[in-house]
This record gives sequence, C-alpha cells and structure tokens, in this order.
Amino acid sequence: MKNKKVIVVGGGPAGMMAAITAAQYSDGVILMEKNDKIGEKLRITGGGRCNITNNSSPEEIMKNVVTNGKFLYKSLHSFTSRELMELIEENGCPLKIEEEQKVFPASEKSKDIMEVFHRLLQKNNVKVYSQCEVKNLLIENQRVIGVTTNNQQEFQCDAVIMATGGVSYPHTGSTGEGHRICKKLGHTIIPLKPSLIAMVTKEKWLTEMMGISLRDIVMKSKIGNKSITAYGDLLFTHYGISGPAVFQLSAHLNKVSLEEHTILVDLLPKISQEELKEIFISVEKSNKQVSTILVDYLPRKFFTQMLNRLNISSEITLNQLNKKDRNRIIDRIKYFKITMTALRDIKYATVTSGGIAVKEVDPLTMASKLVQGLFFAGELLDVDALTGGFNLQIAFSTGYIAGKSSVQ
Repeated sequence: MKNKKVIVVGGGPAGMMAAITAAQYSDGVILMEKNDKIGEKLRITGGGRCNITNNSSPEEIMKNVVTNGKFLYKSLHSFTSRELMELIEENGCPLKIEEEQKVFPASEKSKDIMEVFHRLLQKNNVKVYSQCEVKNLLIENQRVIGVTTNNQQEFQCDAVIMATGGVSYPHTGSTGEGHRICKKLGHTIIPLKPSLIAMVTKEKWLTEMMGISLRDIVMKSKIGNKSITAYGDLLFTHYGISGPAVFQLSAHLNKVSLEEHTILVDLLPKISQEELKEIFISVEKSNKQVSTILVDYLPRKFFTQMLNRLNISSEITLNQLNKKDRNRIIDRIKYFKITMTALRDIKYATVTSGGIAVKEVDPLTMASKLVQGLFFAGELLDVDALTGGFNLQIAFSTGYIAGKSSVQ
C-alpha cells in the first residue's frame, strides 16, 4: 500500500484533507494547485475569521444540508466535526465556539488554520506543486493512469482525487475546470447555481436604504407547496438585500425560477400583532408620534420610508391615527413584502450548488462509478449546506474519505 501513487487536484480544504489522509497510508501523494499557494478560499472564509466547522453531531449537520444530505451520511460519520477540531487543536491552533455552535480559531485569523494544514502536509510528506494546473486525466481501459498539466507534463499515478471546488469566488481558483474535465469522462454535471448569496430586489426604494440593517428578522417564502423560513439579520445594499437570513433563503431559492418571487419578512418577530396593537392604543403613549414609537424598534430612515409608502405621516400622534391606518402599519411590520428578481451572479456566491451528480459517485468511498481510480471531494460534488461552517465540514469529511479510499 505504501507504493500507491495518488494525485490530488486542488489545494482547498477538501484537497488538503484528502492529501493528508492519503499520505498516512502512502508515500506517493502529490497535491497539485494552480494558484501560487494552497488554501486561497479558506483564507477569506468568514471575512478572514474562518468559520472552520460547526460543533454539531453528524445528524445535526445533515439537517443543515440543503442538497443530497443522505449521500453525505458515511463521510460525515467517518470524519466528524469533533475529530476535525481535535486535529486542528492538536497541531497548534486553539479553537473557540460561538453562537449557533460555529467554530473559529481563537485568534480569529484564518492564517492560523492554514499553518496547521501546512504542518500536516509537511509532516505527512505530501509533495505540493503550486502553479500546476491539471488540464486532463489520462485514462486507459476506463481507469485513471495519470494527469497532464498546463506545461504539457504527464504524471503517472494509481488514483486521482478531484477537489477543484465550484465556481464561486473565481479569483481564488474555483473556475469550473474540474467540472469540464469530469464531463469529458462521461460524468453528469448538475447545473451550477449560486448559494448563500445576496438577492436583487424589484423595490428600488429599498436600495436607498443601503447600509441599514434589520436585526433578528424572519423571512418566509414558498416554493410550490413548501414553506421556507430563514432567521437572522438582513442588510440593505445598492442592489437589494444581503445578510445571514438572505443567505439561508438563497440556498433554497436557487432551485426555482425567479423572475419575480415574493418574500414576506416579519420585521419584529419577537412582538406579536396583538402586542403591537396594544402598543399603538396605549393610553400612556397616546400623545406620542408614531415615529417616537417605532424608533425603539426599527431604523428611522427605514420606517419613515415605509410610512411614506403607506401615505401615513411619521409625525402623526397615536391618538390621531385611525384604526385602518394603525392596522396597515402593523400589517406592514409583520408581513413586509420584498419582491426578489434574481440572485446575484454566482461569482459572488459563498458556495456553488450543483456539480458532479452524486448518483455517479459511491457515497462510501467518494469513488467514481464510471472511471476506476477516480475520486471526488468537496464543492465539486452536487452537495451544499446552509451557512455556519457546514460546507467546510462537508469538504473536510469528503476529503478524508476520498483520501483514505484512494489508497485502499
């Protein structure tokens, strides 16, 4: 087993983990990365803080997988988030757990995570070739026998692990080349779409709210008969809306036609309609202006524009406010409508949805069912999850199982 030669294509989280794991069983592991250095996307994740994983059980992580969760059962159980955390801490990078079980380096610096993987690659004698782009796989009798690179070099091997990522953040090296290579080998590519991404909105006045954020809102949408709910913050931008709640919703909406799609937002989910009514009819507050009441709950610029569109003055006092207008304000707060016209371009997406069809991949080994000696890991596959460290855990877990299987 020590003589088996493995080439890992792509130096992101999945590729690094695949190479490290394979190298524990073989001396002949090469990691090929077309960039100047490995781990480019990992360096920028979480705004540079690096939400490396989520401190949850495999079952909990699977609940946050949007696409093909069952396919990931074996890999998520074979290399858990707890095992990843132990590996990182044992190799010199303390971690901390924040809200929603998100895991970050204690230093909040992604470079500390990268230093761990550099050490592990060196420790396991992985040969790292940077500025080395794989252009094609060499196939003989439906078996991988090597790769060709951008400088026309040929490398012979017993197995290839494709971990080239998706097409989001193309400046980090994710350009879809891996999908093109695999398609030529007969693999089906599920159409690539953006996930965990901001949205373009129809209501132009919302873009005038650029920079304003609404905290702890609830967004709801319907896809056919299915209701989707997302929680978190919402941020107004020059093109529409962004933020954690928007990203969550986008992971579901990328699978439907979006010429004009209605999203309902509960701006104050912690306050019921009945409680809002009590606030508006309060005797103690009857002489106060509507603006004085709402400023305790919503940004002034936002609610002023909202009221203007209802043709209600923000300076009107509560005792001057008629029942019909009061109900219109409450209704607008609890069922604020946003019309989404599109997701932003996939190059801005946090994650790529779509990729290698999982029906053509063995979930127990990440091996191709079409080509012997070919394995897959990470975002190249048609799997994606919600935000919170889940997508990185998928990359590490599939990388681990692909690396281990490639040398068996």
